[in-house]
Amino acid sequence: MRAYAIGDIHGHLALLERAHARIAADMERHGPAPIIHLGDLVDRGPDSRGVIEFLLAGQARGADWEVLKGNHDRMFLRFLDDPHAPEPGLREGLSWLHPRLGGATTLASYGIHAPGDRPIAPVHRDALAAVPQAQRDWLAARPTHLAMGPWVFVHAGIRPGVALADQTETDLVWIREPFLSDTRDHGVLVVHGHTALPEAQHYGNRVNIDSSAAYGGPLTAIVLEDDQIHVLTPEGRVPLRPA
Repeated sequence: MRAYAIGDIHGHLALLERAHARIAADMERHGPAPIIHLGDLVDRGPDSRGVIEFLLAGQARGADWEVLKGNHDRMFLRFLDDPHAPEPGLREGLSWLHPRLGGATTLASYGIHAPGDRPIAPVHRDALAAVPQAQRDWLAARPTHLAMGPWVFVHAGIRPGVALADQTETDLVWIREPFLSDTRDHGVLVVHGHTALPEAQHYGNRVNIDSSAAYGGPLTAIVLEDDQIHVLTPEGRVPLRPA
């Protein structure tokens, strides 16, 4: 059993294309398999629109790709639906257009002028005109998790001790604790992103592949094959083992 996974993209289309190139090279040697993108397609990077277009087009032509929803993708959608609606996972006092979150860079990729420096009402009006409805519908339809054999793919993680069917969307796209410090066997290996690290890490019961592309780091792609995990590099596979 084999699958590929790509961590948090955050608007970096060039990094995403290179990750797909590494996967394509691995598939040439080992055969096709699904590719799962772990969410956070948008924000902070320079071309969120390009990332969405790339992934949407790939699925439209029949590529075996799954694209999950991340918290930044949900904030983007929530802003388009209602720019004043609170985001349950976001700390009070912050909004999607705060410089720390990168929403303005996403809107700029759609050609919106000074989205972080104007009143919300005209920015929202411009966003509604600029973001195609087809992209909004596609983003809204993104699942929050994917169970596949011995693995569960999810953006942020799971609430320990809660059945997958009973997890809330907010936990699946936002959770850190108590998930990150929980060492119990979840019954499946949880493959996630959301919490930025310098490089991918295997913790035995979970694998975090958010390698900080949002902050100038690389975009990690891995291959999972039976009970083995490898990071894909330009030189080929590098084993990723529990620390």
